[in-house]
Order: sequence, then structure tokens, then C-alpha cells
Amino acid sequence: MTLEQYLREHYTPKTAASYGREIQAYLLNCPQAPKALHGDITNYIGALRKRYGNPATLNRILCGIKVYYDWLHASGERGDNPAKSIRLRDKQPRDIQLQDLFTTEELEKLLDRKERYTLLAYRNRVLVGLLVYQGLLPSELENLKTTDVDLDRGTVYIRGTSKTNSRELQLKPKQIMLFHEYLNRARPKLLKDNESDGLLIGSRQNRVTAEDITKHVKRSFKGLYAPRKVNCLTIRQSVITNLLKAGNDLRIVQVFAGHKYPSATEKYRQTQVEELKRQIQRHHPLG
Repeated sequence: MTLEQYLREHYTPKTAASYGREIQAYLLNCPQAPKALHGDITNYIGALRKRYGNPATLNRILCGIKVYYDWLHASGERGDNPAKSIRLRDKQPRDIQLQDLFTTEELEKLLDRKERYTLLAYRNRVLVGLLVYQGLLPSELENLKTTDVDLDRGTVYIRGTSKTNSRELQLKPKQIMLFHEYLNRARPKLLKDNESDGLLIGSRQNRVTAEDITKHVKRSFKGLYAPRKVNCLTIRQSVITNLLKAGNDLRIVQVFAGHKYPSATEKYRQTQVEELKRQIQRHHPLG
């Protein structure tokens, strides 16, 4: 399998192209790359620090290099991935930009998007509803099973991930009827003769992946609230921020979001304080 074939098989066209560029640059600058050791790769990344000050850029380059060695390992040319254990400790900005977030009303408008295909319309409304009402992550959506939904109780069970705790969340009344239609009518037709326990099914009769979900949301709502960007992250951040703005207890919001630590929820409240400071400095007559 060639590198191009490996990238096309494992990643979206856009991601494959990005990794391909980083790998070509790496091979051009490091002719010994096929036999490079851990130290060679860290030296390469170290040299790039003088050129790139953005941690996200360095992390993207490192991801491309890791994919290159994954391919060598998969093709049998190497028995290891010398870049696998490399982690960048550069501090990436994690501040939540409150001005980029959306009100509850703006989020609910995402559910009004017109769909071309009726079956996918049900699936997409279920998907977007779980984003705007439950604030789920793409990885949590991918892992949902049909058995996680209890329509009698009006709940959905969310499995824990490396970043979040498991939890059971209430569905909105409008979601329950939608779930019922999707599970009993649309989903069986999407599956056709295939079998799957995944809740969200794609047009190819398989479970929708986190990458598919991220791509769908970006494509579907591109430019809707420009210059603000509608994506899974800003939707989730908006849901959590709006809950705190409504006066909900920090601990309750932490459980809702699945945050492992209170500090992860607290930063949303701190962001509001910082925004208030900026507004005072901007509009106060003595500012």
C-alpha cells in the first residue's frame, strides 16, 4: 500500500492532503527519515521551534510525522513507530472566546436547516439536537447505541471517554417524538439489510464516526453566523456557558457536561468575568 493510498483510506481528503504536505516536507528535510530514531525526530521538531511559534502548527507537523511512521509500520517496513511517544508540552491557548459563542435561540435555529433527503433529515435532527440540547462531543455521539436511549423515561445514557465522565441526561420533550420516528422508521431504512447497534447511521449503512459528525456540522452551517464559526466545539461551549449564565449550580453543570474536574467547568464562569471586564473597559466613561 502506497502512502497516498494509506492516507486516503484512513482520513478525509482534506486531512489526508494536510498530512501529505507535512510528510513531504519532513522527507525533504530528513533524508534519513525511513530509519530515523526517536532522538532524530525530537531534534527535527526542536529545530522547527525557531521557525514556528504557534504550538498548534508544531502539533500538526508532529501528527503528520506520526502518521508517516504508522504507514511504515502498517506496510511492514518498520516494526515500530519512533514518534509514537513524543508529546509536545507547549502550552496551547485554551481560553473560551465568549464573543464567538451562541445564545440558546441561535443554537435552536440550527435545527431548522432544510434537508434534501427525508431519512437523513431525521438522523441529522437527532444528531444536531444532541449537540444543542445535551452539548455532546463528537466522540460521545459516535459511541451512542440504540440501547442508550430510553424513550419511556426520556433519557439518553452517555458513555465516558478519556475526557469526560459517563452520565444520563434528560431529553427535551420535542426530542422524544423525533427519536421515536428516527428509531422506528428512518433508521431501519438507512440500515437496509445491515445490522448495527450504533444510534447514528450514515448513508452507507454504517455507524457515523466522530470525524463524519465534525465534518457534517462545519459543512452544514458554514457562514450561518459569520464571522463566528459553528462547529461541534463552539456549540458545546455555548451550551455550557448558557447553563451557567442561567444561574445553574456549577456542580450541576459539571455533571451535565461530563467534566472530570470542577476546574474544567469553572473556566466557563471565569470567561464571563473576563468578558465583563472587557465590556467595562470599553464602555465605561472613565475607561
